[in-house]
Amino acid sequence: MKLYGWIGLLIIGLAGVGLVAKNSFVLSYMTPLSWTGYIMFMDALMFRLNGFSYILKKRREFYWMLPWSALCWLLFEGYDLHMNNWHYVGTPDFLPEYWLSSAWSFATIFPGILLTYQFVKYFKLFDKVRIKPWKIGKRMMKGYLITGLILITIPFAFKADIAAYMYAFVWSGYVFLLEPINEWLGGKSFLPDLREGKPAKLLNLFVAGIICGLLWEFWNYWAYTKWIYTVPGILGEGPKYFEMPIIGFLGFLPFSAEVYSMQNFLMAILNKYSSESVVESSAEIN
Repeated sequence: MKLYGWIGLLIIGLAGVGLVAKNSFVLSYMTPLSWTGYIMFMDALMFRLNGFSYILKKRREFYWMLPWSALCWLLFEGYDLHMNNWHYVGTPDFLPEYWLSSAWSFATIFPGILLTYQFVKYFKLFDKVRIKPWKIGKRMMKGYLITGLILITIPFAFKADIAAYMYAFVWSGYVFLLEPINEWLGGKSFLPDLREGKPAKLLNLFVAGIICGLLWEFWNYWAYTKWIYTVPGILGEGPKYFEMPIIGFLGFLPFSAEVYSMQNFLMAILNKYSSESVVESSAEIN
C-alpha cells in the first residue's frame, strides 16, 4: 500500500491516543482528523486492491470534490436552521477558526462516502441481485424531477415545529431531483441500472452510507466539538448508538445516494460546459 495510506492509519491512531490523553487539539478536531486519515487510508487501499484512486489518478476531480462537499453540506445546514434537527456544541469562538474547522469537516463527507462505496463495490456483494426492471421513460423522469422539487422545498412552506418532522424529504429529495438531470446532461446515474433490474449500485451506496454513519457517530461521540441530535418523532426515539438513535441510521441510506447524485451532477456540469477537459471522466464512480 502507498505510504500515504499508512500515514492515514497513523493519523487515526494518533487521534485516538490524543483523545485518551485529552489533548485539546484532538478533542476539538477529532472528527475531521479521523476522517482525513480514513480518506487517505481508503484511497490507498482501493489503489492497492483495484487501481482506483482519487488522490493518484483522479486528482482534479478530488480537488473539485472537497469544496463541493463543503458547499453541499452548507445547503443541509441551511435546512437545519429552519428544521432544528441537530446543533453543535464546543465550536470555536474565534470566527475564522470556526469556519476553517467547519470547512475541513464538511469537505471530508463526499470523499468519505464515495471511497467507502468503492470499497463495498469491490466485493461484488450485490452484482447478481436482480429486481423487476423499472420502466423509467421521459414522463417518469419528469415526474421524479417534480417530486424532487416538491420534497426539497416543502419544509420551508411550514413552520419550524412542523418542518422538523420533514427530514425524510430533505434526505431523499435531491436524489429524485438530480438523477434525471444527470442523465439528461450525459452524466452518471443509477437510473440505467434500475431499467435493467440491477440494484447493485444503490445497494452498495446504502451499505457505504451505514458504514460511514457508524464511523461518524463513533468519532463524533468522543469529540469535544460535536453535534447533538434533536430530531423529533420516531427517528429521534428508541435506543441509541452513541448520539444517534438506531432507527435514525435509515437516513444514511438515501443520503449516500444523494452524495452520489450531487457529485455526478457536478462532474456532468463541468464536463459538459468546460471549454477544456479540466476534470477527469467520472466513469470510475459508476
